[in-house]
Parts: sequence; C-alpha cells; structure tokens
Amino acid sequence: MAGPHLQQPSFLLATLKADCVNKPFVQRCHDLERYIEEFPAKELHGIFPWLVESIFGSLDGIIVGWNLRCLQGKTNPIEYPVALDFLDPSGPMMKLVYKLQAEEYRYDFPVSYLPGPVKASIQEQVLPECSLYHNKVQFPSSGGLGLNLALSILLTNSPVTHHVSPSNSAYFILVDTYLKCFLPTEGSVLPPPYSNPGGAIPSPTPRSPPVPFTSYGMHHTSLLKRHIAHQPSVNADPASQEIWRSETLLQIFVEMWLHHYSLEMYQKMQSPHVKESFKPTEEHVLVVRLLVKHLHAFSNSLKPEPLSPSAHSHTASPLEEFKRVVIPRFVQEKLYIFLQHCFGHWPLDASFRAVLEMWLSYLQPWRYAPEKPPQTTESLPRSVSEKWATFIQENLLMYTKLFVGFLNRALRTDLVSPKNALMVFRVAKVFAQPNLAEMILKGEQLFLEPELVIPHRQHRLFMTPTLGGSFLSWPPTITDASFKVKSHVYSLEGQDFQYKQMFGTEVRNLLNEAQLTQMMMKCGTAQDENGKKQLPDCVESEDGLILTPLGRYQIINGLRRFEVQYQGDTELQPIRSYENATLVRLLFRLSSALNERFADQMDALCSREDFVGRLCRYHLTNPHLIQKIRYSPVVKDRTTQNWGPRISLRFLASYRTLLSLLMVYFIASWFCIGPVGCTFIILIGYFLYAVIMTLFSEGWKPHED
Repeated sequence: MAGPHLQQPSFLLATLKADCVNKPFVQRCHDLERYIEEFPAKELHGIFPWLVESIFGSLDGIIVGWNLRCLQGKTNPIEYPVALDFLDPSGPMMKLVYKLQAEEYRYDFPVSYLPGPVKASIQEQVLPECSLYHNKVQFPSSGGLGLNLALSILLTNSPVTHHVSPSNSAYFILVDTYLKCFLPTEGSVLPPPYSNPGGAIPSPTPRSPPVPFTSYGMHHTSLLKRHIAHQPSVNADPASQEIWRSETLLQIFVEMWLHHYSLEMYQKMQSPHVKESFKPTEEHVLVVRLLVKHLHAFSNSLKPEPLSPSAHSHTASPLEEFKRVVIPRFVQEKLYIFLQHCFGHWPLDASFRAVLEMWLSYLQPWRYAPEKPPQTTESLPRSVSEKWATFIQENLLMYTKLFVGFLNRALRTDLVSPKNALMVFRVAKVFAQPNLAEMILKGEQLFLEPELVIPHRQHRLFMTPTLGGSFLSWPPTITDASFKVKSHVYSLEGQDFQYKQMFGTEVRNLLNEAQLTQMMMKCGTAQDENGKKQLPDCVESEDGLILTPLGRYQIINGLRRFEVQYQGDTELQPIRSYENATLVRLLFRLSSALNERFADQMDALCSREDFVGRLCRYHLTNPHLIQKIRYSPVVKDRTTQNWGPRISLRFLASYRTLLSLLMVYFIASWFCIGPVGCTFIILIGYFLYAVIMTLFSEGWKPHED
C-alpha cells in the first residue's frame, strides 16, 4: 500500500490538469473543494504551487489563470460567484492554506518578483525591517532565493486590463472582502475555517536563515512576533491568532503595493532626470485607495479610552492596539513616498484623478469615522473637528508638500479641459473645509518653532518600537507636539530638508501668478497697436524669443498663441490638401525656368519708379512677408531675407482655382464663347483689376494662397 500512496500526489496533479481541459469551470471548483476536504495535507502540498498558478496566473504573466481582474458578474454571471466563493476567506482555498500551515508546509515565493527595495536588500543579504520577512528568507541548495509567505498567494501578479471597470472585478471584491474579514471595524477577526486536532492553527514557526542577515534601518518587531515567538502553537491564544493573521495580510498588501521605493532611495531620487523603473497604473492606484479607505475605517473603530480610573488598569486587546498604530506604523511612510512618486511622474492628463482621489481620501479620515454628522437643512460644509489636529500634525507633509506639488502640476495642465478643472475644484473643496486650514497652519507653526538639540535619528524614536520590543513596548507617548511634527518631517525628508510653507510667501506668489493668468484669460481679447492678439509672455535672446513660465502656461491654456505660419520659400512649402500634387510640381518647374530665364529683366522692371514698375512689383514681389514674420518667435536674421521678383504659378494648382476656371468656361459656353475667347476675356479682366489694385496698394497679392 505504500507504493501507490507515494504516487498519489502526482496522480492527483495529473487528474486536475486533465480536468482543466475536459471539465467546465464550475465542476472543476466543486471537485477541488472535495479534494481539499478529503485528501491529507501531505498530498495536497504537491498540487498547491500548480493550483496557485492556475488560479492567479504565473508571476511572469504568461499564464493568465482565472484572470480575476477581468472577471465580472455582468460578463461572467456563472463563473463570477463560484470564483468568489472558492477564494473567500472562509472558502476552500483558504481552508487549504490553513490545512497546509497546520503541518508547517511552506510556499516559496521568488524574491525576484518582490518590490525593488526588498529584492535589492535581500540579494545584498540585508534583511528588510518589515517583520514579514524575518526568519522566512531561504537559500535553496539549487541556488537562487526563495521566500516563505503563507498568504502571498493573494497577491500573485495577473495581467492588467483596461477594458473593464476595475472596482467591479472579482479581484477588487476579494481585496475588499479580505480587508473586512482580517481588519474588521466591528467585533474581532473570525477564527480560521479549519482547525487541527489540537484546536488551534499554529502561527508560522520561526526559521533561522542559513546565512547571517543585517537589517537596514532600525529593527522593527511587531505584535506578530510577540505573539508567535514565545507561545506553544497547541495552546495558541485566540487574540494572538487574529493579530498575526491581520498583520501579515496588511504587511503583504503594503509591501506589494506601496514599497517600491525605500526612504533612502526616495531621498536620492529627487532629480526628474533619474530613470524610473516603477510606473504604477490607474488600477494599482484604485486598489491602494481601497486599502486607505478601509484602514481609516478600521483605525476609527478604535474604542474610546475609558474615563474611570479602574478601567485604565485593564490592558487593551492586541486588536485594539493594532488599530491605534496601524496607519503610522505600516502605511504613512510608504504611502507618502508612493504619492510623491505619482505626483512627480504621472502624465499630465485626466488619469491623475485616481491619484488625486486616493490622496484626498487619506487626508480626510473624518469621512470614515463611525459618528454621523448632524442633519441640517442648510447644505453647509461640515467643520473639521479639533480631534483630528494630531493626525494632521503627524501627517503635515501629506497636506502641505503634496498640496504644493499639486499646484505645480495644475499650472502645467490645460485648465480649459473640464476634467482638469474638476480636479482643481476637488482639491479646493477639500482644503476649504472649515477649520482645516487653521489646523494645518498650526502644524506649520509647531514645525517652525525654535528647536532644542535633537540627537541624530532621535526623531525616529516615537515612530518605532525599541530594539527587541513590540508594539506594546513602545516608549511613552511624547507630549511635545512640536517635537512630533519635526520628527514626522525629518523622518521622511531628512535633517537637511528645506520646508516650503504652505501659507508662506513663495506659495502665495505661485497662487497669485495663477490668479493673474486667469484674469488675463478674461481679458485675452486685448489687442496691440496693429490689431493683433498679444504674443505669449517671452524674452528676447540671441536665438530669438524664449517663453517664460507664464508664457508656457498661456499657451497650454489657450490664452495666447503665436501666429504660426510657413516662413520659408512659398514655392517650396509642403503640398496642401487643396492642391494637385502633379500640377504643383509641373508649375514649379515652369516657374523656375521662367525666373531663371528672365531674372534680370524682372529686376529691371521692378526697379522702375513709374506705373509700370509699380504694376510689376504688385505681381512679382511680396514685401509683406517681413511683417508676417514679426509675429512669430524666429531668429531675427531670417526677417532680413529678400526673395526678389519672380513668377509664381502655383496658384493654378489649387483645386479651388481650377474649379472656378471650369465654372467660368462652362458659363461662357452658354453664351457661345469658345475656350480661346473666354481665356482672352479672363486675361483682360484680370489686367484691368490689377491696374485698379496697383493704384491703391503694392502689398496685396490676390493670387497667393
């Protein structure tokens, strides 16, 4: 019996692969659920890597899997609910995870597919500070790197699509479901759907890496490590169970979605010329916003501290402590760097709306507070409560520096576009909430207060636990509000950071320039002495006119423009859509031959001061060209070019001219006038017209198109 039993995993895997071809999706899911219930963990471990890849796709994108980002209820009404049930936190897939975890099986996740900073540090044998990676990095004997993450299956890459609404896809629904399950706003985390004979699912057993690792930054420990490192798995505390699962899920989300630049890398990559290897998509930003909104709701569900002295002695539950520190400990730094990257490198188009809404969601935690605003008949904006002053001060750069960054973006976008104008309106509406500006200003004043001596890196003290401790062993709360604000700013931007005040002169001048330009838009019909629209703001240089920043803004928003037109030889300008290409080329050759043959005679005739000279200049020269050039930003030397008298027959290649001549010949045929006679009449008529026009003007050329 032992022989067939040893071959059972490969037989099961072969059966599942055959089912993928022969059975429909719904039947395959039901069979998988039955296999997970009936087979032992040892046999299921053999199919687990294949199952993960067949559902979530391969990491290199070659295998699509179930394509959860495209799976929607409207387009896939049968497969959609079945997939959601199978991947639900209490569904068969997570039952398999808990079943394998109970017997300490592991799933290797390649380091090469981790975010850039994590991959680089691990390859340099520097352990990332996130506790998610502690005791999980493995060096297999075959070479390369493997990473053991029990819940990493939730974040396997799949192809990005842009043809469906991301928020209605199975991927987004599952992310929201897992957040609500493992980071509940009410009650506690639900117990695992599978339990071992001992009655509890053991937390991952710490494994010592086979090679020594150092750690960049300070060594962070967490509730996860506190509750799993020193307790027997058989008698695991339910509170510790909910903490390590909740924290692990959140760490995976944050690491995979936000940790694409470390703080040190960000501070070194302020130059816009640095090549960017990571480019987030709009779908990526939308799922980060989903995370931000839920974390605000999760953090705001923290129970208020009791007022009675006896209640103070009672220790808060690990989940309550987790709610207290979840945003500053896990999200704040990485989200700030992520937003800075998006503000500096996102295209200047309407797709930035996704980034904007994610930023505004983080700035307004009061929108996700459990208390309801009072019902009033007047639609007045709700005042921001003073209880949020601490959050604003400890996230000052999120409000001030990113606001200045948004202004710089807005000044470079086309605000005539309704979508771009709406983004400006959204930001203005948020920052115009009563009492918000006052609290931001208070935070700036605290930062600008004269500071005492702050030891090097001492500013990180209140943000991180002490070495060897946990969330519950944080240092006492620092009451100095000014020190907290300074610590926040310096921890993100470094000790040498030059802060630009949101309510300072520099930003006000930036706003004033924008307001001035908006006024110029209303007065954009102003004209100069020649009746022409004013040119964009520019300065003279040796190479001609150079646009100023104001001039660029005027052009982008359509307030002013140059009269751009062809400035070269009119005979050599590109063939127009209203011209016959063959005739243009033939008439150019004829004109060139005539100009070369009679150049001296035409010069002599145009040099005469009598009526004949004026008539020849009217036909053979274009003195108005220099005045046209004056309204374009070209090199001054080009305005002195003189093309000389010459014959131009290109106007005869115009379809409009040919159609007009055809109509004249057709009408003349009604009066029994032949082509020769009609041509003679046209020449006589044009000659009389030219004589009359010569008497009044020398500059106008009616046959120029």
